[in-house]
Amino acid sequence: MTAIAEGTVRPVAAEHVSRAAGESRPIRYLVGAVCVAVSTVMLAPIVLGFLASIKPAADARQSPPTYLPHALSLENYFKVFEFQAGLWTYLSNSLLVAALTIVICLALAVPAGYGLARFKIPFKEVWFIILLAPLMIPYQALLTPLYLTFSKAGLANSHLGLAMVHTILQLPFSIYMMRNAFESIPRELEEAAKVDGSSSWQTLRSIFLPLAVPGIVTVGLFAFIASWNEFLSALIFMNKETSFTVPIMLVSVRAGRLGSVDWGALQAGVIIAILPCVLIYLLLQKYYVAGFLNGAVK
Repeated sequence: MTAIAEGTVRPVAAEHVSRAAGESRPIRYLVGAVCVAVSTVMLAPIVLGFLASIKPAADARQSPPTYLPHALSLENYFKVFEFQAGLWTYLSNSLLVAALTIVICLALAVPAGYGLARFKIPFKEVWFIILLAPLMIPYQALLTPLYLTFSKAGLANSHLGLAMVHTILQLPFSIYMMRNAFESIPRELEEAAKVDGSSSWQTLRSIFLPLAVPGIVTVGLFAFIASWNEFLSALIFMNKETSFTVPIMLVSVRAGRLGSVDWGALQAGVIIAILPCVLIYLLLQKYYVAGFLNGAVK
């Protein structure tokens, strides 16, 4: 009887599984089509920008414009490489400012997030809201007082000063991310470390930092992208050609003859400026996704 029952149940179960699989196929196809459509919309400007960057200058300024180049040329990239102080000068300035921003941002956000996540602080939530409040203030309103303050401190027209400005703009979000990252770590690990006689600093260094690597990488990646792409404060704080960053170079390189826009050189500069962000994101993608999921499930 058992054998007969099993022989009856197995075909029924297989039928239910095949029916569920058949019903899920249209949904998967629909999700796939939506993903392809969104990816196409997102990638189209980059592809069109690259095609414009490899056009000869005459083709790039045609009106109406053509999407596909009639001939291939690297003259726009050569123009960007040799522009004024040289492309490497602008790239090195941007890399230096972004690296300083990451270091300062992590040096402040990691202990702040650890303290807010793990220590009993009076009115902790109130302090946390106060730390996040600058996110509601347009950063353009802060640039004039910051410039006056930094000028008196001798930090205007310096890469360190610009990195400090970028850190100020990025710090509230970084603290928020680090707090979530540390709160997602089980308290049992902290209690075990206290039983073993570890101090708060030893617990942070030996247990929390290794487990919070995805959150740290996410904060660092956001700080890099924000610093790399920031234009207005770099324009205000920097007044020497050799100190300019890549966004300022893009504004200058687009100037063509008689006030026209050199679209080919501009698109070549944009493609060059995008590459570091894309490469770093691809290298750190798994940490980036994990960092955003920290604290989502407790």
